[in-house]
Amino acid sequence: MYPALQGEGIYIGIPMFFVRFTGCNLRCTWCDTKYAFYEGEEMEIDDIVKRIEKSGMKWICLTGGEPLIQKDIYKLIYRIMDEYKILIETNGSISIEDIPTEENIRISLDIKTPSSKMHHRMNFENLSYLGDGDFVKFVIMDEADFQYAKEIIEEYKIKREIVFQPVWGTDIKWLISRVMDEKLNVRVLPQLHKMIWGERRGV
Repeated sequence: MYPALQGEGIYIGIPMFFVRFTGCNLRCTWCDTKYAFYEGEEMEIDDIVKRIEKSGMKWICLTGGEPLIQKDIYKLIYRIMDEYKILIETNGSISIEDIPTEENIRISLDIKTPSSKMHHRMNFENLSYLGDGDFVKFVIMDEADFQYAKEIIEEYKIKREIVFQPVWGTDIKWLISRVMDEKLNVRVLPQLHKMIWGERRGV
């Protein structure tokens, strides 16, 4: 757990307190948090809440790994939802139906592209549960990913904010050019935290 600027998505640049959970049910080829597969320590909800309170932050980001595989994740959400703004970062493979639809809870929903090798694991029913402040994120590595994302947007007629994020180390200018050529109504955003601090943990 640590304070940092949000580095991705439509809430980029906002100071948040990050609660990073260990464990993930997917294995994306370009995952940049593989250490979260296994590392970490078991903590009681009361201890997590104390760390959150001590942080003094208004925004709390629940991330991973994959937070929705944690057995007590909803207990934590209900404990803090009345006092904080919450951003839940989830990989798109697990149902978000039970996440409370409160105005101060926001969802960052990944839709994995072919380069991740996990695109077949997506739960597209999740798109129907997204609210006004939620958004969808595609991590794009190449033309195949770009075309896949475009097809998904068209097939599911996604109404929420859409972010195209280049895989770290690939050319964002190429992605911007493709979005402009196709006149897509999406945001192209980098990983701000890596631009500032590089590939460090806890930022």
